Formats: sequence, C-alpha cells, structure tokens
Amino acid sequence: MQGRETTDGTVGRTLAVLDLVAAFGRPVRFAEILPVAGLPKATLYRFLQALTHQDMLAYDEDRQTYAPGMRLVRLAHSAWAQSSLAPLAQQVLDRLAVDLGQTIHLAQLDNGAVLYVDKRNAKLPVEMFAQSGKVGPAYCTGVGKAMLAHLPEDKLAAALSRQSFHAHTPNTLTTPDALRDELVRIRQRGYALDDEEHETGIACLAAPILSGTGRILGAISVTTTTATTSRDQLLSLAGPVTQAAAQIAATADTWRFPEHKQA
Repeated sequence: MQGRETTDGTVGRTLAVLDLVAAFGRPVRFAEILPVAGLPKATLYRFLQALTHQDMLAYDEDRQTYAPGMRLVRLAHSAWAQSSLAPLAQQVLDRLAVDLGQTIHLAQLDNGAVLYVDKRNAKLPVEMFAQSGKVGPAYCTGVGKAMLAHLPEDKLAAALSRQSFHAHTPNTLTTPDALRDELVRIRQRGYALDDEEHETGIACLAAPILSGTGRILGAISVTTTTATTSRDQLLSLAGPVTQAAAQIAATADTWRFPEHKQA
C-alpha cells in the first residue's frame, strides 16, 4: 500500500483498505486484515470506521466481520452500466451462446489484468476460473492475449511489466519474449487461443473488440473443455466469434466510453 500512500494520500490508503477487504472474498475480521494491511492498528481501524460510516463496508457486530457494503454494490452496478461493454453486448452474447452451445466470456483490460464483465454458460456448464466480476491474468488467457496483441507499444510494455508469468500449466508462456512472439501471431490471424495455458483441460478461442480507430475495447471468447471439443472443432468457431466481436465493436462505436487504464 506504500505506493498509493505517496501518490493519493489518505484517500488512496482508504481505498486500498477497501480493496483489501473485498479481495478476501468473504466477511473478514479485523485481526485477519491487520497483518496484511501494512498499517498501524489505530490507522487501519480509523480507515475501516470511515468506510463503514460511508456504507462502503458493512460491519456485522455479532460476527465482528467486515464485508463490502451496499453503497459499493450500487456504485458497481452504475459502473457496469456506464463503463462496461456488457450492456451493449448482451444481445450478441445471447445469440452466440445459443448458436454455439458453449461458454461465452466478455472481458476488458484493466491495469494489465483481465476483468471478466459478462458470461453465458454452456448448455452443459463446466466449472472454471472465469466468472463475471473476477480478475484474471492476461498473459495466459485467450481474452487477455487478444487484448494485449492490440495495445500500442508503450501500453503493452507497461502491461507486460505487470504480468507474473507464473506457470499455471505446462503450456503456459512464461517469458515476455515468448508472449510477444505469440502476440504477433494473434494480430496476423485475428484471434487468440488459450491451449490449456491457464487451466488444464480448458481451452478457448478469443477475438478482440476494436473501435473504428483500432483502440482495444475488450475481447470475447468461446470456452470449452479439451475432453469434449477437439482443437479443430474449436478453430472452426473462429468465424462466429470474430463476427460477434465485430458486431459489438460496431455498437460500441456509437457509444462514448470513458478511457480505461488498459496498461
């Protein structure tokens, strides 16, 4: 939290505490937050109190736990409606999910990470990491690589500096150079593949959603399992997926989006 402290002062540190509580993914006690917050006990308590008073956090007196508050939920809903591709892409996602019968993801790039903003489940749902609202790595996911491939060099360099390059599976690309080579191929063919690079047994094909000026807005993907879908079958879906991406892009070109922190 030190970087935020020097640039954003008290507001930045308070929001960092909010991020920290939300990252637990469950109601959390003060004693659990303190060791990872990097703040004095009194300072952390003051920030938690301020967030609770503003309804950004909810405090359960019986369990003595903190959790995201309803005001945060309302803000998240507003952000989803105003800044996300999801409302504009709903009909396209619905049609694609019905046509393909597979899991469909819509994602955007935020600070070098993948933010999943919408999802349609397959006819036979499969348990996987990607869910709406989750944040995932860009370097080893189809949607992530599809978006990275279309960043200008300065933003790409910044995004690559934020990747962990952890080997999730034997197929994961674990160096910036290997990823850059793959991004060149993605730009040439117009879509990205995740060949079990993030999760064993899960594969996907993703297409970038580009504005009329070539700015990356997001990406859409079809995700399946290697047990039910061969590589050739997955590649045969490139046409419908890239067409869906183009349809979303055409709709998005009539809508003014705020600038996202892509790198």
